[in-house]
Amino acid sequence: MRLQSLQRASLALAEERSLEVILHRLVQGLIDEHLALARVWLFDAGDICAVCPLRDECPDHTRCLHLVASAGQAADGQEDWSRLSGDFRRIPVGARKVGHIAATRSSVLIRDIGLEQRWRPRPEWVARESIRSFAGHPLMFRGEVLGVLGVFSRTPIDDDGFEWLRMFAGQAAVSIANARAFAEIERLRARLELENSYLREEVNVRLSSGVVGRSPAFQRVLQQVDLVAPTTANVLVQGESGTGKEVIARRIHERSHRRDRPLIAVNCASIPRELFESEFFGHVKGAFTGAVRDRAGRFQAADGGTLFLDEIGEIPFELQGKLLRAIQEGRFERVGDERTHHVDVRIVAASNRDLPQEVSAGRFRQDLYYRISVFPISLPALRDRIEDIPELATHFVRVVSSRLGIPAALVGRQDLEMLQAYSWPGNIRELQNVIERAVILARGGPLRVDLALPAAASGAPSRRERAQEPVEGFVTDREFRKRERQNLIAALTEAGWKIYGRGGAAALLGMKPTTLVSRIQALGLERPRSASVRHRS
Repeated sequence: MRLQSLQRASLALAEERSLEVILHRLVQGLIDEHLALARVWLFDAGDICAVCPLRDECPDHTRCLHLVASAGQAADGQEDWSRLSGDFRRIPVGARKVGHIAATRSSVLIRDIGLEQRWRPRPEWVARESIRSFAGHPLMFRGEVLGVLGVFSRTPIDDDGFEWLRMFAGQAAVSIANARAFAEIERLRARLELENSYLREEVNVRLSSGVVGRSPAFQRVLQQVDLVAPTTANVLVQGESGTGKEVIARRIHERSHRRDRPLIAVNCASIPRELFESEFFGHVKGAFTGAVRDRAGRFQAADGGTLFLDEIGEIPFELQGKLLRAIQEGRFERVGDERTHHVDVRIVAASNRDLPQEVSAGRFRQDLYYRISVFPISLPALRDRIEDIPELATHFVRVVSSRLGIPAALVGRQDLEMLQAYSWPGNIRELQNVIERAVILARGGPLRVDLALPAAASGAPSRRERAQEPVEGFVTDREFRKRERQNLIAALTEAGWKIYGRGGAAALLGMKPTTLVSRIQALGLERPRSASVRHRS
């Protein structure tokens, strides 16, 4: 071995930042010095313990030496030894000569393998390849053993060659440690970039949302949140669409011990089936067409924090198993990557579906349901917390006016009465939209709720009509819901359970089809089997 050649190889390693390139150049540089076989093992977690050929020699199955680089060629040139498979792809600490080097932090030189009794390699391989010597050095960096460098030679390795290899191993260890540091910096940079990207999606929601309400029904929810937030339990928030499930998820996160880590939200219904794995778990460069660089997924972005899975009931059944494994074990693989990643993520899921009913119907995995619903919280509909509407309306007026850069509109008593008289099928989200329209229509003057409310859908009269309307008594909330249910069924029956388009139930009722769908779901209405869609002209 030539000292100058090893020095050039060391300098080449020092210029690289990619661990993969460093390992390849390391072993290839040694083979260029006429060695038969050069290999590098690095410490990593046990991963193939159940099938490892050296399992019986392993003192514990948590950590071992992984073969990460290999170079060499058979004497007849017929066999390439660069593969990372074989019986010695994993070596337990303390086992064989390589494990001994790692355990004792001491180098090993076997000048004549033919005379070796303790660590003699396979005799047939030694004879066939005319192997004479073995040299192994620990890869040390700042007192830590990163792994082991081992070489086999067809010519004797003398003391000078052994020392040159020691120096080369020292330089290689520095290069490996630096590459890992660069990779960690890049990982953190990518994670920060990802977090910023996801968190930017939350800015508008944060500006327009808040925990507002003093009604008994909502206060009971807040009491449940305060109980579960400091724990590590997964939470399932259920309620109609627009009831503020994401606001509750954020409050759980902000009152937990994870508040200093990110809250990453993902709308499960918006993810295409073919992008599910990439969106949740990430991918590596070249994993599929368009994967031009490595990308971390939502689970990795939420590591140490909270992952909010909105509309979890919309995930296709065949993909739920992969999600369950990630939630249950905290482990996953990126698309196109064999390496397993470990994360510590708390799950807050939300759904406007009846998930137990979805489980019974075979559309949602029972084991996934039990995993996410350790602590279920049910949000009341806005019609069940009418007393919160004045405070919510005032809050939204202030937020919307600030965002639009206009003076806050004046909220009058009649405005609040109209808002409280409406049934709010779209819940808080619909209230927020109505307030935004009313603020825009007000043009800096009094709030125009009379123009912003969908009067045809709600039956809400204008201010002039309210002033002229005679008082005809009232009905209880139970009776009101009964009449609403009967009214919807009558319209649906008349339309043959057709919802959209001309002649549909939504058109008959004078409401938006999406609003009607929400009311059907909220009331649990199901189309009778005998009902058929009536074609109306």
